[in-house]
Amino acid sequence: MASNRPAPGAPYVPGQRTEDPADTFVYGGRRTDEGPWEEWNPTAESIRPVRGRHRVAKQRGGLARSSTVLGVGVIAAVGAGGMATAQTGKPPVSISMPDLPNVGSLISDDTEAEATETAAAPLSGVGVTAVETEQGTADAGEALRARIMAQAEQQQDQAEAKATAQALAAAEQAAAEAAAKAEKEAEAKAAAEKKKAEEEARKKAEAERLAELARQYALPTSSYTITSQFGQAGSMWSSGYHTGADFAAPTGTLIKAVHSGTITEAGWGGAYGYKTVLTLDDGTEILYAHQSSINVSVGQKVSTGDVIGRVGATGNVTGPHLHLEVKTPGGGGVDPLAWLRDKGLAP
Repeated sequence: MASNRPAPGAPYVPGQRTEDPADTFVYGGRRTDEGPWEEWNPTAESIRPVRGRHRVAKQRGGLARSSTVLGVGVIAAVGAGGMATAQTGKPPVSISMPDLPNVGSLISDDTEAEATETAAAPLSGVGVTAVETEQGTADAGEALRARIMAQAEQQQDQAEAKATAQALAAAEQAAAEAAAKAEKEAEAKAAAEKKKAEEEARKKAEAERLAELARQYALPTSSYTITSQFGQAGSMWSSGYHTGADFAAPTGTLIKAVHSGTITEAGWGGAYGYKTVLTLDDGTEILYAHQSSINVSVGQKVSTGDVIGRVGATGNVTGPHLHLEVKTPGGGGVDPLAWLRDKGLAP
């Protein structure tokens, strides 16, 4: 690089001694083949770079300024000169520090903007401009906001998923309970229907049985009124209570055999007046008392509905009626009306 014209009135020229202008200071001795030195006063003409692309290499350790490196080198040179002066015992030599140009001015026009942005950047963000820094801050804020929104959405989704799961579980439980209740109701309804069907079947069978029995049994008389029932208490009966049932009817009303059997008694019976005893095939005895007349004899076989006598008022009575008693094969008396109902009849 060509040197500039000598600056007028330079106060001091480095490397010259006052007693010998040609004497040049060097480290470790003196040299007379160089000098005299002139002060370097750079101008725009002298520092214009050769046309071309010049890039500033990025320094490791955070040193991003070439001017800083140059400054450190100059300081090191000054320090070395001071040490040399101290070692040789010569007086210190002052060195004039030229105004170093900015590194950006040494870079070609097409890279000037890039160098300017690099020189202006802080050590912690090499190559990042203010606009980029602001953009980076905005991007960081946007990224943080996006993360917060994403977390909020995730929490909302989790809450909604949990609520949905709880609602689904509640719906499933309600459906299970409803299904169990419906099943129980169906079982209860089926059991009730079964019971009802069984009851109806039983009633039907009983009705059929009674209908069949009704064809085999008959009421002892007709055109009657029940005036006294079985077990009724009173002084009118020697036992203290009534042992049969009274069918009040006009004298001469026909008396019939309630079922097929054999006549085992027929005649006067004291307080019973004229009486007839019909013994059925199963051993049950039917006693007819207070008759006005008897139409059968002992040992005679009769069938259901056959006439065996007529209603009267003989014996211990207060008016014409048929006194009917029923005794089981074991000898105990039962309610004649209940017995007739059990045979399908309705006295």
